[in-house]
Amino acid sequence: MYAGYHGGRVDTLIMRPIDMVLALPALLLAVALIAIIGPGSDVALLAIAVIYLPILARVVRSSTLVVASQTYVEAARARGTPSRRIITRHVLPNAIGPAIVQATILMGFALQIEAALSFLGLGAQPPTSSLGVMLADGRDFLTQAPWIEIFPGIAIAITVLAFNFFGDGLRARLDPRGVTR
Repeated sequence: MYAGYHGGRVDTLIMRPIDMVLALPALLLAVALIAIIGPGSDVALLAIAVIYLPILARVVRSSTLVVASQTYVEAARARGTPSRRIITRHVLPNAIGPAIVQATILMGFALQIEAALSFLGLGAQPPTSSLGVMLADGRDFLTQAPWIEIFPGIAIAITVLAFNFFGDGLRARLDPRGVTR
């Protein structure tokens, strides 16, 4: 938000490292971080955060650019209101909606990556429960008991779909123009 509001060199200094992280494939970046630090659910959480925080930062920056150009923000600047107060009272409440919607949609993708990392043995380690661990454990029994694989897979699919529907509904609800209502 700070980069989008101030622009110029501040924007460049903050956003270029974020752009470099975005240039790397998500799962490859997660596997590289886990290879450096070691496997575990906390490391998988850190890897997922490193993957998706830059996306949220870009969404917040773009929303901030739009809101910062509005006339009520310019009026607050003309009154001599400090930048911190403008950001917290005017920009943040009006720019946070798209980030919240993006976060709900990214939750489904984060669940998929966590399941993939756990399936590969890089995320949650047994006896910690995870849908990816359940899929990995059921791999040996696929021909005798396919439900061991089917139900965790269905749970992943339903949860991802639920997050996507929730994000879509939230987007429709938070739409300032009411276009999608």
